[in-house]
Amino acid sequence: MNGRHGPALSRRSLIGAGLGISAAGLTAAGTGQARAAGSSGARPSPGPARGHAFLAAAMDAYPDHGPLRLTQSYTDQAGLFSTAFTYDNALAILAHLAARTPAALTRARALGDALLHAQEHDPAHDDGRLRQAYNTGPYTFYDGTLQPDGFVRADGTANVGTQFGFTGTAVGDMAWAGIALSALARRTGSRRYLAGAVRIGEWIERTGRTDEPLGGYKFGVDGANQKLPFTSTEHNTDLVCLFGRLALLTGDRVWRKRRARAEAFVKRMWEPSGGFFYTGTNDGVTVNTSPIPEDTQTWTHLALDSRRHSRALDWAVTRLAVLDHSGRTNSTVPEGQSYEGVTFSSASLLADEGAPIADGQPKPDRNGVWFEGTAHLALALRERGAHGDEARARRLLTSIERAQDLLGGAQTVGGRELPGRAGVVSASSPLDTGFGFGYYPYRHTGATAWYLMAAARFNPLQV
Repeated sequence: MNGRHGPALSRRSLIGAGLGISAAGLTAAGTGQARAAGSSGARPSPGPARGHAFLAAAMDAYPDHGPLRLTQSYTDQAGLFSTAFTYDNALAILAHLAARTPAALTRARALGDALLHAQEHDPAHDDGRLRQAYNTGPYTFYDGTLQPDGFVRADGTANVGTQFGFTGTAVGDMAWAGIALSALARRTGSRRYLAGAVRIGEWIERTGRTDEPLGGYKFGVDGANQKLPFTSTEHNTDLVCLFGRLALLTGDRVWRKRRARAEAFVKRMWEPSGGFFYTGTNDGVTVNTSPIPEDTQTWTHLALDSRRHSRALDWAVTRLAVLDHSGRTNSTVPEGQSYEGVTFSSASLLADEGAPIADGQPKPDRNGVWFEGTAHLALALRERGAHGDEARARRLLTSIERAQDLLGGAQTVGGRELPGRAGVVSASSPLDTGFGFGYYPYRHTGATAWYLMAAARFNPLQV
C-alpha cells in the first residue's frame, strides 16, 4: 500500500492471494483502412498490418492445445510464459473489431468465445466473474513444475494463472471484458455475448457497489475472494461505458442509474484548479492526490466526451511528456534512436534511477515512454479535435510505429519467431509506474491493440 495514493495494486498489477512470485515473473507485471500518420489522403500505413500480424501470432502460439484460446499478453522474454491477461484480451477483441474485416471478426469472436468459456467454467466460482489472467499454453515454471495445459484444462475448466497469483478479479478487468463482449454483441447480433456482458455487469453491481461518501464501485476481490477497499477513477470510467452499453442494448433503465453512479464518482475526482483527474480513494472518504496517472486523463475523455473536462488531455500532454534516447540514465534505447510520448504517472518522472524497480529488476529510466498510454493519448486527441490535436496525435503515432519497427527484435511467443517488426513494446526503456510495478521493452498485446485502435480512430469507450 502507498499511504498517499492507495494501492500499489492496479488493474495491471497482481491481485492474487499472496502466492510467491519469482523475480523473472515481475518483469511485466488499425487496419488496411487506417490512415498513416500523414495527410488525410495518405496511403495506408504498413504499421497497422504488422500490429495485426503480432496479435495473430500471439493468439495462435499454441496450435496443439485446442481451438479455444486466448492471446498471450507479452513475448516470452518477459518471463510470464503463456500468461493471457483478461484486460489485454478484451483490447485484442476491440482491436480486431476496429479492423472491420471478416478475418478479424472471426478472431474477435474466437476470443469472445474463450472469455465466455472462462466465465462459465471457472474452477471455483459460478457467479459470472473472470480472473485477472489465464494460461493459454504449457510451460515449465521456475521451480521446475510443469504447467501442461492450454487454456482449457483436461477437466474442461479454464486454466487460471495460479502460479503467478493472477487469481483475483478487478472491476476494471471485468469492465473491459464486458465492453468487448457488448461490442461483439452489437457487431454480430449474438445474444450470448450480451448475456456474458450482463453477467459481468451484475457481478460488478453485487461486488463493487459502495455507499461510502465518494460513492462509485470499488476495486474488486483478491485471489482469496476478499474485497479490496480501494475505489479507482479508471475502473469507474470503464463502467461509464459498460453500463451505458448495457442500457442501450438491453433497454433496462437500471443500467442508466448504475452508469450515473460510476460517472458521479469520476467527476468527484476532478481537480478544476489543475485540470486533471485524481486516481481514486483508499477509504471512500478521502481523495488520493498522488501519484496522478495518465489513463485517468485520457480514458475519461474517451468515455465522457466532456468539454468541461477535456483540459485533462492538455495536462497529460504537458505534465507527463517524455523523450527517451540512449543518452538518458538507464535508457535501453539503441544509439541514434529516440522516442517521444508520455509516461505512466507523475511518480514515474520522479522514480529513483539509482534503485531497481523491484527486486531483481533493472533500474528505471524516468524518460521511458509508455507506449500503451501514448496510444490512447493519441486517440483521445484525435477524438477531441482541437487546434493542433491531430498533428500532435500523428507525431505520437509515428513514434509508436518507429518503436514497432526498431524495438523488441528477436522476441518470441510460445517459442515461435514473430513476424518481422510486428508488435509494440510496452515501454521504450524500463519504466517505474509508481504503483509498485514496471513496464519493460517487451512486445505487448495491450500496447499493440491500443495503437491499432488509435490508428483506426476507433474509440472503445464510446457508447
